[in-house]
Amino acid sequence: MQMIAVLNGLVYVLHLFQPDFVFALTLSPERILHGEIWRLVSYIFVPEIFLLPGGNPMIQSLFFFLYLWFLIWMGDALEHAWGAFRLTLFYVLGMLGVTIAAFFFGDGRLTFYLNLSLFFAFATLYPDVQIYLLLVIPVKMKWAALISLAGVLLGFFLGSLSEKARILVSFTNYFIFFGPLMVTKFRHKVEVDVRRKKFESKTASPDDSLHRCVICKKTEKDNPELDFRVARDGEEYCVAHLPR
Repeated sequence: MQMIAVLNGLVYVLHLFQPDFVFALTLSPERILHGEIWRLVSYIFVPEIFLLPGGNPMIQSLFFFLYLWFLIWMGDALEHAWGAFRLTLFYVLGMLGVTIAAFFFGDGRLTFYLNLSLFFAFATLYPDVQIYLLLVIPVKMKWAALISLAGVLLGFFLGSLSEKARILVSFTNYFIFFGPLMVTKFRHKVEVDVRRKKFESKTASPDDSLHRCVICKKTEKDNPELDFRVARDGEEYCVAHLPR
């Protein structure tokens, strides 16, 4: 991820001198079919912010450096949790997913989805890590991820059929890595809920006694005034038969 961040920085510098340069790097199926195969990789070095027309250069620069810092920070944390190989595999699977989505369902916001899959992976592994939105608003990763997920789901349910397919395919890497874990957690939760309901349903019978003397077998139902004690041997006795 550090290398990807460095190349993002290089693209940014080139963008300052030649703004149209970034459009030679984007993921364009039509141009790829015409021989520009470098676009299969180069699009990951183009932050989506530079594809937006206009904008204050100073504000864009600020967001860009925050983006780079966040990318490196997430990459280091994921590499620490997974190792370099699994992190690379996750990212490559994400690239494969967005490339397939671009060829079959249109370009869309595919670079955005690729980076968002990294963000969701980080939030899944480190849900309670706190970040500061706009450098001042503290929020835990799990809440930030849920807010982002709400936007994705909104686009999924309100979008066209191709948009739905594009979103699903773009998050293939996340489903592969975290799908089995989510299924296991769901099954465990269901099993715990079932056991809890069974436990709560087993109410005591009115004929059951709470105390019983191991010697005379009397219970508190025989005499509500009868007092019981637990001896050193772990057995329960009425006071009359309590061992000395």
